[in-house]
This record gives sequence, structure tokens and C-alpha cells, in this order.
Amino acid sequence: MILYELATGRRPFLGATGAELAAAILKEEPTPITALVQQLPRPLWHVVRRCLQKQPERRFQHGFELKSELEQFPRESPDVASEPAASIAILPFTDTSREKDQDYFCEGIAEEIINALTKISGLEVAPKTSSFSFQGSSLDSREIGRRLGVSTLLGGSVRKAGDRLRIIVELIDAERSAYLWTERYDREMQDIFAIQEEIARSVADAFSVTLSSDERGSLCCVSTSDVHAYDFYLRGRKFYYQYRRQGIEFALQMFSKAIERDPGFASAYAGIADCHAYLYVNADRDEAHSRKADEASLRALELDPSSAQAHASRGVALSINGRCDEAEHAFEAAIRLDEQLFEAFYFYARMCFSQGKLQRAAQLYDRAAKLRADDYQALLLMAQVYDDLGEPENATSARRRGVRVAEARLELNPDDSRAWYMGANGLVALGDRERGLEWAARALALEPGEPMLLYNVACIRSMAGETEAAIDALEQAFARGFTYKEWVDHDSNLDAVRDHPRFKNLMASLS
Repeated sequence: MILYELATGRRPFLGATGAELAAAILKEEPTPITALVQQLPRPLWHVVRRCLQKQPERRFQHGFELKSELEQFPRESPDVASEPAASIAILPFTDTSREKDQDYFCEGIAEEIINALTKISGLEVAPKTSSFSFQGSSLDSREIGRRLGVSTLLGGSVRKAGDRLRIIVELIDAERSAYLWTERYDREMQDIFAIQEEIARSVADAFSVTLSSDERGSLCCVSTSDVHAYDFYLRGRKFYYQYRRQGIEFALQMFSKAIERDPGFASAYAGIADCHAYLYVNADRDEAHSRKADEASLRALELDPSSAQAHASRGVALSINGRCDEAEHAFEAAIRLDEQLFEAFYFYARMCFSQGKLQRAAQLYDRAAKLRADDYQALLLMAQVYDDLGEPENATSARRRGVRVAEARLELNPDDSRAWYMGANGLVALGDRERGLEWAARALALEPGEPMLLYNVACIRSMAGETEAAIDALEQAFARGFTYKEWVDHDSNLDAVRDHPRFKNLMASLS
């Protein structure tokens, strides 16, 4: 409450009498500080709001957590003149097609609009992963806007039948739950790029944002002119982010089909490289995968040397081939081109961890975590690095945040096995052994033969003191294709079983 008053000059709850004040504290939600003082950084409202949560367990549990959050903000006074004129979140569009099989397409349209709007200096756009976390949510627009710290929401629906599209778009004033405008597009599939550009322009017009010539050009910059290649690419990306073998194999098929339609589609080549790299280290140590990852990433760069995504994919391909110095240059190039590209920081951090460069890994995971407010992976992996660096307070803070994000993810996606097993790791490390093992069992029940899942279950059981069960899971992971020896060598989660003869034999088999 003191922090709220320091920021705004007023108290969060008001009442003429003691009874009215008590009622306000119990029942009312405070006005966002950014609505009262517009030049305040919006992330600060997330911190203050969490301090004011009515349930104690939803507040910060330790001063170190609050300190860590506040240290993310710059010490300089904000430049009021440079503050964005408006803030917006793009929600995933609803699939109203008869077959209900266009969720990947709906997400793709929303993401392209996000990418276009983030290039406009007069707008503050919520990150994709934050806004997409409300997919299927029953919360009203006012609550979604409050949680995302934005004043407006863009949503809508897509109905696709053959090559015909009907897209309905709605711009909503989140604070008043009122429509600012709606638009309907009845077009052919081939018009999808023009529709996305029109929507982005309409949003800019709604906020009276004057576009520079570069910004106007960026709105109509598309990665391919073939709408069918684009459709295959969106399907592939949806499968890739499942981070499991079957999903990666489906993604590879989709990216390959995109290339068949458009041999000059750089993003699809980057996707192919990422798929082969994943399979090589996590499912199938076939040299063909490392070679194809190398070839596809090179082709992506040849087609679009200005693509941050292509440079990041090149970094991944080089890292799995042991060319880490070159990979570092590729990741750094990706970051220079796009400081908001989560994948560049995340996969760069993973490579540094596998090399034992823990301080650099922690920095990169931290950058990745700040880019995606709803990503549990970077937070939980960063927590382990902090433990290895001898920084237990930072480790605990990151781990608690990671578990909370995983819990939020599972509320909306209870079949996300990765959230179950990574959250399980965090829970066991925090001392909640039984709940952690229960989460690991939930993950195993969903995908009992997934190599990466089995490896993580081995780590969880090792941390929980179940030595034989940990090595059993590790044997299964290796048998099914997990062979990332460099990672295993530096994974402190397995320290409890390293002296076991069975573990030594397993490691010898990877040499």
C-alpha cells in the first residue's frame, strides 16, 4: 500500500468510514497506477498489483523476490515524452470454422499483427506469450486488460472454408469494456497478407499514430507471397513449440511442404534447421540430422541475411555441431537484429550452460524470461544456474516464479507435459517433494515414451533421492534417443547419481 501511494500520491483503497474502508479492501480492486500516472512503467503495476493480492499466497513470499522484481526497472526517471501513446494486447482469434481445425491459423494471424504493431514507435504492444495465455479464458475484457497492463484489446474470429475467409476484428477499450470499432473481411485466402496489413493500419489510425515511411513499409513486409506455403509454415510452427519428438516430426513435414510451395521461404528453412537440431540432440543421434540442420540454416541466411530468426537458427545448428564460437557470433547477430527475439536468448543460454559458462547463461536466461512473462522454461533453468553459482536467494526467487507460471499454464493447458515436468523439477528443488513427484507422474502418464521427458524425470528423481528410479528413467531416455552428453556433463540435477556404476556405464556409452 505504501508503494502504491509513493507511485500515485493516493491510497489504493478509500472509504469515508472504517467500515467502508474495510469493505473496499476486501472486495474492490485498486485502480491501476498506470491509469493514474501514465508515465510510470507498466511492468511496475504488475509488481504493485501482486503486492496487493487479497490471498496471502499470491503475494511475494520473500523480500528477495520483491527486490529482484524492482531491480528490473531503470534507475533513471522515465522520459515522459518517449512514453507510448497507447497500449494494446492482441488476443488469439477464435476459430469459428466448421471443423474447428484452424487454431494454428488463428494464432498465426494474431502473431503477424503483433509483429507489425511492435515496429510502430507510438504503440506499446503486449508480448505474444503474455496475451496468448488468455486463449480460451472466461475473464472479461476489463480483467484481461488489467492483468496485461494495457488499455485496449484486439480480438476477433476466423472462419475458413476452402479458400474463403471471413475474419471479424474487434478493437475494445479494456477499461470501459466498450467496442471502439469492428470490421469484417470476406475475402479469398490469397488476400490474407493484405488483410493483416489493413488491420495493423486500422489500429494505428484508431490511436492517431503517425507512421514513418519505414513503419509504413514494415506493415506490408511478408515472409512469403504464397499463402499455401504460409499456411503450412503456421502449422509447422504450432507443432514445433510442443517441444516433443512427435510434434517436431510433424513440424518438419509442414516446413518441408512450405518449401515445396515456395523454395525461397527463409523462415521455413529456419524451421527445418530447428527441427533437425532438436531431433539430433533429444531424440535421434543420426549425423544426417546435424548435417541437415547445418544446410537448412545456411540456406535461410542466404535467402534473408537480415532475419534475426535465421541467425538464431544458425546458432542452434552450429552449437549442436560443436562449433560454439561460430554459434556465439550467430546468436549475437540475431540479438543485434531483434532484441525482442526470445529464441535467440533462450537457445544461446542453453548453449552456454552446456559449455559450463554459468554466469553468461544466467544473464541470457534472465533476458529471455523478461521477454516472455508467461514462459516457465527460462525461469526454472535460470534457477538451477543460480544454484550452481552459489546464489540460493536468486535461485529460490526464480524457481517460485517459474512454478507459478507453470501452474498458470496448466490451468489453461492441462495436457502440456513439459509444464508438468519442468514445474515438477522446481517443486522438488523448493522442498515440495511429494507434489513434485506427483507432477512428474502426470507428465509420464501423458507421454511415457518421450525421450526429453524421461531425461527430466530422471533429474527429478535424482533430486528427490530416488537413485535407482532416476537411473531407470535415464536408461530409457538414452535408449529412446536422448544423447546430449554436453548437457548431462554440466547438469547438477544428476549429481546425486554420478558415482553410481550404472550411471558411469551409461555415460561411457555416449562417449
